[in-house]
Amino acid sequence: MIRILNRPLPKLALLAIVALGGWFGYEAFSSPTPKPQASAHPTVQVPTNLSVQAGLGKAAYDANCAQCHGVNAAGSDKGPPFIHPIYNPGHHGDAAFFYAVREGVQRHHWNFGDMPAQPQVSDEMVALIVRYVRELQTANGITTQEHRM
Repeated sequence: MIRILNRPLPKLALLAIVALGGWFGYEAFSSPTPKPQASAHPTVQVPTNLSVQAGLGKAAYDANCAQCHGVNAAGSDKGPPFIHPIYNPGHHGDAAFFYAVREGVQRHHWNFGDMPAQPQVSDEMVALIVRYVRELQTANGITTQEHRM
């Protein structure tokens, strides 16, 4: 029999402690990254002093990404916002954008479905788009955060 404070622990209490510990363990390890809420689109502060590269990236973004990811990366009913902490450079680095454009990605943070590859977007355009998104993020307080699982 298990004893706590020199008293026997009833079997039902022991069972409850074990079950509660198992539940906490499941919660801690089953969902390492909180799922972002997709219901609200952020209000995006657009900097008035975009770099030349980011300005070109905005044009490429508007032509290739805005239909799903929204005007100024604020998201839409078809795709998530990039102006969200989950897309900070520490969690989704620049290479993640290149990969998504080249290969497509399976849905993993949002419930919008899979993103198909975008073969019409060149690597040079992706680099400009990433520059635009990063400057928007910076203007909206999204900075690099260490990714922890």
